[in-house]
Amino acid sequence: MKVRSAIVAGVLILGINAFAQGTADDYRRAYELRSKYSMSNVWNAGVNARWIDGTDRFHYVTDTPEGRRYKFVDAAKGKRGELFDHKRLAKAISDATGRHVSGDSLQLGIGRVSAAADTIDFSMRGTRYRYIAKGDKVEEMPPLPPRPEEPHWMVVDPETGGEPVMSPDGTRKAYIRDYNVWVSDADGRNARALSDDGAMGNYYSSRIYWSPDSRCVAVNRIRPAVKHYVYYVESSPVDQLQPKLHKQEYAKPGDEVQFKRPAVFNVENGEKSIPDVSLIDNQYELSDPVWEADSRAVTVEYNGRGHKVYRVLELSASGGAMRPIVEETHDKYVNYVRNFRHDMSDGKHMIWSSERDGYQHLYMIDRTTAQPAWQITRGEWYVRGVQHVDEQDGRIYFSASGVQKDEDPYLIRYYSIKTDGTDMRDLTPVSGHHSVTYSPDMKYLVDVWSTVADAPQAALRSAVDGRELMHLETADISRLTAAGWTAPEVFVAPGRDGKTPMWGLIRRPSNFDPSKKYPMIEYIYQGPGDQYVPKSFRPYDWWMTSLSELGFIVVMVDGMGTSFRSRDFENVCYKNLKDAAIPDHIAWLKAAGEKYPYMDLDRVGIYGCSAGGQESLSALLLHPEFYKACYSACGCHDNRMDKIWWNELWMGYPVDESYAQSSNVVNAHLLQHPLMLVVGEMDDNVDPASTMQVADALIRAGKDFELVVIPGAHHTMGEDFGERKRYDFFVRHLLGVTPPSWQEVPLP
Repeated sequence: MKVRSAIVAGVLILGINAFAQGTADDYRRAYELRSKYSMSNVWNAGVNARWIDGTDRFHYVTDTPEGRRYKFVDAAKGKRGELFDHKRLAKAISDATGRHVSGDSLQLGIGRVSAAADTIDFSMRGTRYRYIAKGDKVEEMPPLPPRPEEPHWMVVDPETGGEPVMSPDGTRKAYIRDYNVWVSDADGRNARALSDDGAMGNYYSSRIYWSPDSRCVAVNRIRPAVKHYVYYVESSPVDQLQPKLHKQEYAKPGDEVQFKRPAVFNVENGEKSIPDVSLIDNQYELSDPVWEADSRAVTVEYNGRGHKVYRVLELSASGGAMRPIVEETHDKYVNYVRNFRHDMSDGKHMIWSSERDGYQHLYMIDRTTAQPAWQITRGEWYVRGVQHVDEQDGRIYFSASGVQKDEDPYLIRYYSIKTDGTDMRDLTPVSGHHSVTYSPDMKYLVDVWSTVADAPQAALRSAVDGRELMHLETADISRLTAAGWTAPEVFVAPGRDGKTPMWGLIRRPSNFDPSKKYPMIEYIYQGPGDQYVPKSFRPYDWWMTSLSELGFIVVMVDGMGTSFRSRDFENVCYKNLKDAAIPDHIAWLKAAGEKYPYMDLDRVGIYGCSAGGQESLSALLLHPEFYKACYSACGCHDNRMDKIWWNELWMGYPVDESYAQSSNVVNAHLLQHPLMLVVGEMDDNVDPASTMQVADALIRAGKDFELVVIPGAHHTMGEDFGERKRYDFFVRHLLGVTPPSWQEVPLP
C-alpha cells in the first residue's frame, strides 16, 4: 500500500513537471524580455510636456519608427509641428563639432526654449549647446556648476551657521551670534542682540524670517537631541585594499528628538513674543515660522510625538499669545504626510486637507473659529493632490481617485471645483490612470493616460471643462505584441471580510498553457502610506515579468493597510505591521485559484524588499500553511531597528510590545520553509543589522536558511546577482528542479 502511494505521488510530480520549466532556455528568454518588452520598443509614447514660461506653448519628445522627434505645440493657435528642423540642426551640430550627426538619430536633452522656439538650449554626450535658428548656429555653452552635495536624508539640520538675512526694505540684517539673535544696519553698524538666553544646548536657529513690514523677525529656538548613529563596514572599497568604516546619522523609534519653540522679536521696540509650550509640548516636529501678509502674526505647524495630534498654530507678533487655527486628532495617527494647506489672501480662511470623515478631502477653515466653515469636497473617494488654487476665479484644481464608481478605485483623474464646493468638473473624462501638466495660465492641460493593458495616449485639453482640443499621440505597441507581449490581468476578489474588493495583477509567462499547472509567486510591497500595484502601462515589470517566464504565475495585490480606499481600510496597519494584509492576499489568491485551476495553491512563494522584505518573511513565518518559500531583501524586520519617521507613524510612540510582536527576529523560530535573506552591506535606508539579527535568531533556533550579503550594495532587491539568486531559489524550491548553471546562462 505504501509502495503504491509512493508510485502515485511520483506520477503526480511527473505530471506537474512534465513540461519544461526553469530551463536554460527559460532563463535566457527571461533575460531577453528586458529589452524586448522595453518602452523603447513602443512608438509615440512617453509624452512629457514642458510648457515654455509665460506662454501657451509647450514641447515634448517622442520616439517614432523614423527616429526620435521633438514636437512643438501652440495651444492657443491649435497648431503642432516640429520644435526644429531635424536635418538643419543635425548639420549645424556636425559643423560645430566636426562629428557627423544624422537628423534621424538626434538624442538631445532639451533645456531652455525661447517663446518663439528660435533659441534652444540642449545637451548631447555630456556637453551643453545653444542652437540659434537664425543662421543655423550651434554654440557650445559652459558646463553647469556642480550641484552642492545634498546631506543624507536622515541627517537632521542643526540650523546653525546660516548667512545674515536682509530685511525686505533693505535697511537691516539679522543673524546669529553666540547662539543668540542679533540685528544691525545693512552695513553692519549699530549691531545689537535681540535675545540673551541662547546657549549651546538651547540656541536660536539661523533660519530667520523677517516680517513683510521689516519691523519684526521670527525664529525658532532649538534644544538639540543626542544623535543616533549607524555604522557600516564597506568590505571591498574600489579605491583601497582595506575596509572602510562609515558612520551615518539615523534616528530610530523611541530616540530623543530636538525641541523647538518659536519666538518673535520686534527690532524697533525690543518687544519679545514667546509663547508657553502647552500647545507644542511632546513634539515630534515644529515647522519654521511663516509670516502672515499683514505682519500681525506668524504660523507654525506642530506634529505631536506619536502623530495623534497635528496643529496649525498662530503666534501673535505682540504679547506671545498662541492659538490653534487647525487641529487634527485621531486615536491612531494623523497621516501628516498628506497635509495640504493654502492660506487665502483674505487672511480669514484656509484651504486644508483632512481625513476627518474617513476619506481625504478639502475643507475651508475659518481661521477665527478654527473650525471648517464648509467641506469643499466630499464622498467615498480620495483627493490625491492639489495642483493649483485660483482665488480670483474661485476654483481649485486637484487630482483624485475613486470618484468614478465603475472603474478601478485607484485610477487617478484630474478635476476642478469651486471653492464653495460646487461645480466639480472632470478634466480628464476618459477612463484610465492619468498624469497632467497644466499651462502656466491654467487655460490648458496636457493629459497622458493609460492602464496596465491599454497603451498610453496623450491629448491637449481645455482646463476649463476637459474638452479635447488636440490629440497628440497614441502609442504603437505592435513591436511588443510581435515579440509575444500580453497584458497582465487585473483581478478583483474580496479580502478577509468576504466583501471588500482587493485589486491586484496576475502575470503569466509568455508561453502560458492553461492545461498545465503553475506555482504562484507573490511580489509584495504592502507598506502603509500608499498603494503599490501598477496602474499605468508598463510592458516590462522588473518584479514580475522575467520571473514569470521561468514557469511561474506572478501576482501582486493591494490589501488592507495600504492607502486611498478609506481610513478604516488603511488603519489595519496600526501597531500591526506583522499583519501585512496577508489574510487579504490569501483570500484573493484562493479566489484566483478557484477561478483558474492551473494556479497551484500548494506551491506559493513570496518575495519583497524593504517593507516588502519584512512582509514577505512575516507571511512565511506566520502563515506557513499557505506560503512555502520566501526571498526577503533588506527587510525592516524589527521596527525598533528602522528609521524613526516611518515606524513611529504606523507603530506609534512610545515603543511598546506591539513592536516586538511584529518583529521577524522575535518570530524567527517559527520558520518551517525555505528562506533566502539578502542584504546590502552598505544599506543606508534600513539598518543592515536588522537582517543580520534575523539570521542570528534563526541560527540560535537551529533553522536552515540561506544568507546573501552583497558587498558595496545599498538598499537593494539584490542587483543582478541577487536577482539570479532569486530565480534559482524559486526554481529549486517551487518547481523542484535544478536551475541551470551560471556558466551555461551567465548574468546579463
